[in-house]
Amino acid sequence: MARIEDYAVVGDLQTGALISKEGSIDWLCLPRFDSPACFNSLLDSPDAGRWLLAPEGGGPCTRRGYREGTLVLETEWETPEGTVRVIDFMPPRDSVADIVRIVVGISGSVRMHSELVLRFDYGHIIPWVRSDNLGLHAIAGPDAVYLVTPAPLRGENMHTLSDFTVSAGERVPFVLTWAPSHVGRPHSVDAEEVLGTTSAFWRGWASQCTVKGKYQDAVVRSLVTLKALTYAPTGGIVAAVTTSLPEQLGGPRNWDYRYCWLRDATMTLQALMAAGYTAEAAAWRDWLLRAVAGDPADLQIMYGIHGERRLPEMELPWLKGYENSSPVRIGNGAAEQLQLDVWGEVLDCLALTRNSLLTHPDESWDVQLSLMEHLEKIWDQPDNGLWEMRGPRRHFTHSKVMAWVAADRMVKGVRESGLSGPVERWERLRDTIHRDVMANGFDAVRNTFVQSYGRPELDASLLLIPRVGFLPPDDPRVIGTIDAIQRDLTEDGFVLRYRPEESDDGLPGDEGVFLACSFWLVEALLGAGRHEESRELFERLLELRNDVGLLSEEWAVKAGRQLGNTPQAFSHFALVTSALELHQDTVRRSDTPIPPETAGRAEAARPGVASPSQNR
Repeated sequence: MARIEDYAVVGDLQTGALISKEGSIDWLCLPRFDSPACFNSLLDSPDAGRWLLAPEGGGPCTRRGYREGTLVLETEWETPEGTVRVIDFMPPRDSVADIVRIVVGISGSVRMHSELVLRFDYGHIIPWVRSDNLGLHAIAGPDAVYLVTPAPLRGENMHTLSDFTVSAGERVPFVLTWAPSHVGRPHSVDAEEVLGTTSAFWRGWASQCTVKGKYQDAVVRSLVTLKALTYAPTGGIVAAVTTSLPEQLGGPRNWDYRYCWLRDATMTLQALMAAGYTAEAAAWRDWLLRAVAGDPADLQIMYGIHGERRLPEMELPWLKGYENSSPVRIGNGAAEQLQLDVWGEVLDCLALTRNSLLTHPDESWDVQLSLMEHLEKIWDQPDNGLWEMRGPRRHFTHSKVMAWVAADRMVKGVRESGLSGPVERWERLRDTIHRDVMANGFDAVRNTFVQSYGRPELDASLLLIPRVGFLPPDDPRVIGTIDAIQRDLTEDGFVLRYRPEESDDGLPGDEGVFLACSFWLVEALLGAGRHEESRELFERLLELRNDVGLLSEEWAVKAGRQLGNTPQAFSHFALVTSALELHQDTVRRSDTPIPPETAGRAEAARPGVASPSQNR
């Protein structure tokens, strides 16, 4: 089984496919990110569905990479007989979904092998397949798939095989098209034509990026990846294209990430707007407002890509799981948890909108008023925390800090933007929450904030205290928290979310270091004035990307492997914001836009910059 970091992603802005170094598409959900998968070998074996296209001798590729600024993947093998390249991509979606694979002869003559194994409904359903004069047609329930290619095809043991030779200068296309089974056969695209239009689309999109500086290439690749995680019809951004890739190999910490998390909202907007992508930022904001509309008591931490609220969690026992990490889950029961921080995340995001180019506060202020009114009633309750712990509810420090954020942003909406609301009441609440956190969430003896009230455990979310403006970045209590986390909550310098064996999160086993949290440490160190240390950690984190620039959720330090669902939006957004702040050598509060163009240290004098002297 391929390692998680062996996968590259291609997508059409409605779904995404994972392709291994061996040339096998091992994961693909059709027609949407959250639809049942038809290629499932990522979570089981090749018989659960895949599409292999590689030299007959097999094995990992010699080299691969994306065409610059695009999501068009090129994979090359050098064999004793010659060199061959496979170009993989998905054209931006029209009414149907296409996966295009073009085999290109570079030198010599190479014998190629294709093995197509379609298994719908997460490997549970074998389709009925028949051949026609263009290729093949497979159908199962609501799904129909058409394969068009000049290469010879044959059926064998419910697999579709193709063996052919490609010589220097020859190009052999394969076009796999999905359509609803109740409609007629769609028009088949011309592989070479859509290669040109797809490359042009991505290069045009990437060219809008305003980011310059040392980490420009890493930022652009992360932004292209994040665009690939965007569901174009609604503007929602999924956390990853996969489900159930484990946080511990062989363990049960396996979750479905094909949904949209509200806690990503502020970082999403900051990253997109700073890079010049205001249209995407506006689409995400609009998705957010639609999703949270309704009774504020029903606010969830995550929603479906159309804003769906019901995401029932279930297990798929017929799939063994990635490297036998079971169970395989679809849906996510954490959607029903109480996580108080989400109110703060939403109001922080909308404050950022108000303080940025997207200046349309009136249409969302009524929503914000409703959310704040509800939070005033529940902020002092225990909750499950931002890490979706499945143990007993507690008073998590980060949850209370984010309740403070909610009150603070509402106060600023009145005081600084002229909006209407009970500002004196919110100011009293803001001060009350601040005193509560300082009295119960801070360990004065150890000079560090703690994960939850009355307990000694640490938590990486405490690194966000200066980012959201609760305390200045150079406050001694912030410095003490940074030092404590570096001392007691890191492995090889990278940050754990928390220590599961100490935190009673309701699950057995352990997990790797959390990549987004390690980027939070980059920003915290920068805010504390430890510039060189911050930059060194960031560059070490860049080295954890795979060969095509992708990050998953976590990193296994001892094994030297990526863990968790991939590619992970949370990791890539954190990379982008950290890179931009390092370019400018300063940090900004979460409700303050990062300027679209980097101008170096002089930016530190601009309003809104979190300098060491800035307080809440």
